[in-house]
Amino acid sequence: MRRLTTTATSADANREGAPAMQTIRRVIPYLWPKDTFWVRRRVVIALVFLVFAKVISVSTPFFYKAAVDALAGESRDETLLLMLGAVGLTIAYGIARLSAVGFGELRDAIFVRVGQRALRKLALETFTHIHRLSMRYHITRKTGGLSRIIERGVKGVDFLLRFMLFSVGPLILELSMVAVLFAVLFGWQYMVVVVITIALYVTFTLKVTEWRVRVRRQMNDQDTDANQKAIDSLLNFETVKYFGAELREADRYDGAMKQYEVAAVKTGQSLSFLNFGQSLIITTGLVIVMVMAAMGVQQKILTVGDFVMVNAYMIQITMPLNFLGTVYREIRQALVDMGEMFALLGQPAEVVDKPGATALQVNGGEVTFDNVQFGYDKERPILKGVSFTVAPGQRIALVGPSGSGKSTIGRLLFRFYDVVGGAVRIDGQDLRDITQDSLHAKIGVVPQDTVLFNDTVLYNIAYGRPDATRAEIEAAARAAKIHDFILSLPDGYATTVGERGLKLSGGEKQRVGIARTLLKNPPILLLDEATSALDTQTERDIQDSLLAMGEGRSVITIAHRLSTIADADQIIVLEAGNIVDQGTHEQLLGNNGRYAAMWARQSSEEEEAAA
Repeated sequence: MRRLTTTATSADANREGAPAMQTIRRVIPYLWPKDTFWVRRRVVIALVFLVFAKVISVSTPFFYKAAVDALAGESRDETLLLMLGAVGLTIAYGIARLSAVGFGELRDAIFVRVGQRALRKLALETFTHIHRLSMRYHITRKTGGLSRIIERGVKGVDFLLRFMLFSVGPLILELSMVAVLFAVLFGWQYMVVVVITIALYVTFTLKVTEWRVRVRRQMNDQDTDANQKAIDSLLNFETVKYFGAELREADRYDGAMKQYEVAAVKTGQSLSFLNFGQSLIITTGLVIVMVMAAMGVQQKILTVGDFVMVNAYMIQITMPLNFLGTVYREIRQALVDMGEMFALLGQPAEVVDKPGATALQVNGGEVTFDNVQFGYDKERPILKGVSFTVAPGQRIALVGPSGSGKSTIGRLLFRFYDVVGGAVRIDGQDLRDITQDSLHAKIGVVPQDTVLFNDTVLYNIAYGRPDATRAEIEAAARAAKIHDFILSLPDGYATTVGERGLKLSGGEKQRVGIARTLLKNPPILLLDEATSALDTQTERDIQDSLLAMGEGRSVITIAHRLSTIADADQIIVLEAGNIVDQGTHEQLLGNNGRYAAMWARQSSEEEEAAA
């Protein structure tokens, strides 16, 4: 099976990306930043070394020619011959070649820090921007696709910085110098042949490469599709096992790989056509120039050394021209990949701090939902004018069937989305008027499914407050009834929990999540079915911890199991986006309404389970 990587689909970003020149303009500030002098200094030094390398490279065949003429007894430069001799000229040729390589390596050594800084800054900017994007964007995009966009885009920037600056530019300089030298030393006819050869080569390369880019894009689409299917299957490993679907998943993956194979074969064949065409053009030009030089030697116009020098120059430009084909193909693809990344950077954040937004000031922790209307899609409203108030220090519970809007209320409180109508306020402050960072700092959340980082238990608990001491972290773990369990692990708090916390059971993960929120110590708590993954005894223990944690704080509990919220100060029953019942447990049972029916049904189910 092919190496599995996270990938993007064509839906993840604009496949055409930004126009090439626009993309290049976006990169230039990273190469030539206005406020970072050391970066510009290194770029200038690298360019100076580049010019030195090319000048020496172009002058190298002169020593070769002089040595050949000296050995053939046809030398026309007696001074140079007397000073160095044939052996000395040969040594000088070797030194010149080594110097050209040396200056080239110095150029790369100086520039590498500039390139790596640019990559780090771009990757960080993209990563940060992705975190700023709204929940709506993330639930409609594949995480692997976003990762792949960053990976390809950063690699594209690296390639563009190195090869456009140190391959395409130097190649143009070298070809120009060689064409001028041919005109001066051998005649304009030689220059015409060289220029025509280069023009045909470049034109052929560009035309065929444009065609190959379209073919390669199809291959990339199939590659991303195959890899996404593989990643999706592996992430759902348990589900695949439950349904005995290994062969089904293998067939699905192989179907995608079959399409990739067809596109990859077409890509390989087009590369062979391109390589042969390039070789035909450059070889034809080389033969024509060599024939012209050979005729000049026969006519005593040129020396054998001149013939050798012409050959050396043609070979010298042939190598970078062959390389140009590869460089252009990669630059073209790099521009596509970078275009995707910059298109991602251009995605606007749906929820942003308004200009002049102030930090949230929590005095008592009163939470108010005032005629809140909201829907993820305009055609499908979720909340239809919901109003309620959580008084400071009060504990309210939200109950109702799936799809009634309970979790949506939690997301609106955290301002993952902005309300369509009405307002959500904390201590009278509209959430749209305050900064998101200050809002998130004042609310603690224990979700239904706690997801942990693939790090240690200590790291995951300390995520609630990174500056907490070890004693504070352990105190939070004790309050969440997980300290003793952690100590029983081979590595204690240094135990790695695995990807998404898969090395822990559902209840253990939930208790780590509760400890994390306890450590954060926020004035407002949102418990989204926080004990749903726990057994009955552990749930009772945790409920005691949650009750203690809620003292003096405003608590909103989203619950499915009604027995866990019977002692809430207020219970709100939601159905189809509306509040259909509201009051204390005793009041709601006395009303004999929707809540009473739910309570009776759950009590009957629990009695049957106990029996």
